[in-house]
Amino acid sequence: MTPKQYSASSVRQLAAVVDGMAGEVSEGRVRQLRMVVGMFDRAVGRDEMPACASRSAAQLFTWAALRPFWVLAVAGELRHWEKDIGKPLPVWSQRVVRSCLEALAAQVLPPGKRVRLPELEVPELKATVPGRDLDSLYRGMVDLAGRGPLVRDGTALSVEDRARLLAMVAILLDAGPRSGEMAAQTVADLAPGEAAVAVRRRSQREDQYRAREIAAMTGLHPRTVSMVLSGLGHDRSEVTEARVLEAANALGSAPEVEWFELREGSRVAVRRWLEVRQGLVDQVPLTGQKTALWVSLVPSKAGPAGLPLRAQGLRQAYARGIVALNWVMAGEYGWEPLPTTMEQVRRSVDVVPLLEPPT
Repeated sequence: MTPKQYSASSVRQLAAVVDGMAGEVSEGRVRQLRMVVGMFDRAVGRDEMPACASRSAAQLFTWAALRPFWVLAVAGELRHWEKDIGKPLPVWSQRVVRSCLEALAAQVLPPGKRVRLPELEVPELKATVPGRDLDSLYRGMVDLAGRGPLVRDGTALSVEDRARLLAMVAILLDAGPRSGEMAAQTVADLAPGEAAVAVRRRSQREDQYRAREIAAMTGLHPRTVSMVLSGLGHDRSEVTEARVLEAANALGSAPEVEWFELREGSRVAVRRWLEVRQGLVDQVPLTGQKTALWVSLVPSKAGPAGLPLRAQGLRQAYARGIVALNWVMAGEYGWEPLPTTMEQVRRSVDVVPLLEPPT
């Protein structure tokens, strides 16, 4: 829709603001902002929204309008497609909407005027893996790296699939990267001899790093620090907020790249995967796509085998491999089923980066 096609004056003004941001922010961000404008268009005029919300864009960012807007949005009542209406928004979508609200409020409201934004519920995290079980997991993965084909009742884990899965788990245990950080890794992120691996931390990781550091400096709980840094700490005292912001200004940002030492068994697993990977990327016609550390094993709609895995594909590949591995190994003495999500393993490990990059 163009601004003229929206029924409410406030939404037309907001759409014009987004049009003015084009070129200043990424195309993906502009699409997200226009999505939120569409949600406002579907919200204004409903019984839950105040009548004044239709008058000006500024009225959309009063708490009287934001509160019912957020309730409707989270419940899935403001979705674009009719077939999806009523499906609750997942937490990551809620984060996107709230982030867009913050960005739009900064454009619409006078400089320095604070806006009360809705708070996100903290999702219940899945259980982590005990440290003793992680040690057993590591020893089991090293043992599996040198064994023959794994088959049980018709379910098989191919040599290629197993090589990639073992290398993934090895790096998860030794470096604790997120799926997005892992998908961004290239062969250049391995030190000579596969002695260490580099992880390029993303903003979410940096925020957590800063929150822990600031919490240690101020004596506050890390969650309190995170709330203040993200703009959600309006219910905290001004003294607490000032302490957090002062510490944040004094603290440098998290390192962009962290290096982690790989244990000997992890190096073996990574080397085996590199041998398999080389045979796969040799089939890829585009030279620029041959640097990714994690690549596909079979052809797909995206193209031939050997193409870089994105974060979602990497998570799916891990889950499929773990499901098969748990089934195949179910009869083995001492085998404990592995978590089928990378996040459960990642949050279970306590990794410490190297003080200096490897030479």
